[in-house]
Amino acid sequence: MAENMTLFWGSGSAPCWRVMIALEEKNLHGYNQKLLSFDKMEHKSPEVLAINPRGQLPSFNHGNNVLNESYAACFYLESQFKSQGSKLVPDGPAEQALTYQRTFEGLTFYDKLFAVIYYDYVVPEGERCDSAMKRNCQALTNELKLWEGYLLKAGSHLAGPSFSLADVIVFPTVANLFHFGLSAERYPNVAAYYALLKERPSIKASWPPHWLENPKGQDTLKDI
Repeated sequence: MAENMTLFWGSGSAPCWRVMIALEEKNLHGYNQKLLSFDKMEHKSPEVLAINPRGQLPSFNHGNNVLNESYAACFYLESQFKSQGSKLVPDGPAEQALTYQRTFEGLTFYDKLFAVIYYDYVVPEGERCDSAMKRNCQALTNELKLWEGYLLKAGSHLAGPSFSLADVIVFPTVANLFHFGLSAERYPNVAAYYALLKERPSIKASWPPHWLENPKGQDTLKDI
């Protein structure tokens, strides 16, 4: 069933990782995949541009169906393979509402993380300023305080006792936080969530390969 699926992805990219976790959770093993290098600009290659004119990763297709936005791909996989693998959207109205709420809040969470860890990558050297980076760091700090509270209330997962689409979407952001040096002592609830989910089979199977080579990571977020 997965043989007619193709995923172009980059190691450590949270959007790419979301799709890979969703594929694992739906037992869609054996899909075609190609790991590309951002540093070598391989995401701008003709084979990627053929299905994704934005030249971004992930780039994913299931037969003739193309989904290049990670949220779209994850929702699609849950919808098309609802009875297969893990059930990622609960039936109960309250649980479903919380799943959707946390899922889409994940957009803001990742954007605020991205603004800090990739500031030097996206902002030309002559346009960088300390005050902008300070604002970005404060925005991420405020965002982390929200999620620290959410995890205190929600239990072991983001939308209740069971793993859901919210976890598929948000866990890669959390993993990037700790890869870039976030203090576990400062954010114990987020750290406990990370420790629990990083052992989940779908997450271990899709762990970024270059993180395995350099498990220590970086210290960009040590003061957040």
